[in-house]
Amino acid sequence: MRILIDEIMLNQKIKINQNDALIIIDVQNDFCPNGALAVPNGDQIIEPINKTIPLFKHIILSQDWHPKDHKSFASNHKDKNPFQTLSMPYGEQILWPDHCIIGTSGAKFHPALNVNLAQCVIRKGYNREIDSYSTFFENDKISPTGLAGYLRENNIKRIFLVGLAFEYCVGFSAIDGAKLGFEVYLLMDAIGCFRNHDFNNMDNLLTKLNVVTTGTDKLFET
Repeated sequence: MRILIDEIMLNQKIKINQNDALIIIDVQNDFCPNGALAVPNGDQIIEPINKTIPLFKHIILSQDWHPKDHKSFASNHKDKNPFQTLSMPYGEQILWPDHCIIGTSGAKFHPALNVNLAQCVIRKGYNREIDSYSTFFENDKISPTGLAGYLRENNIKRIFLVGLAFEYCVGFSAIDGAKLGFEVYLLMDAIGCFRNHDFNNMDNLLTKLNVVTTGTDKLFET
């Protein structure tokens, strides 16, 4: 198993410029320890994220934002349990525990995350009929969140992704970003992982798309 480390980038410093954006994905209470869908040690990525934020002029937050009756919740399907799958019109859907419900404390950003310098918040998953992993598209792959347009209007060429979690929202955001023509970088010390059965598949998909992996310590400001 290869853990997404690009040997060329491992010791190479990366200069951050005005055409770069930091995208902070779903660092919310429900994805952190004691949350409804906690990523192991999910809160440990917050310190490197906060240290990285001042390097960027463009900072975007994404936020899972589900209604209580969202169809990705196992509780909304008779005789279904969390982590079972169900066929939806847009494909196979993992059924999740209820999480990041609109207006709840679980949907809030983790209190330790510095959100004050962010210019844009992308909320996703609010359509009860469709789940949304990627910060670019809902899971039907055709309903945009508006992020791509925001980045293009601001002349962004490279995107640097951090947040929760690698196998789903971070990974699918990287896939869509690469397909849309952005240079995509994953800052691995600032990304939480479930390290479940979907890890290797995501690793392989990102490798094929030449997504670059590096660490927050390799970045420096112009």
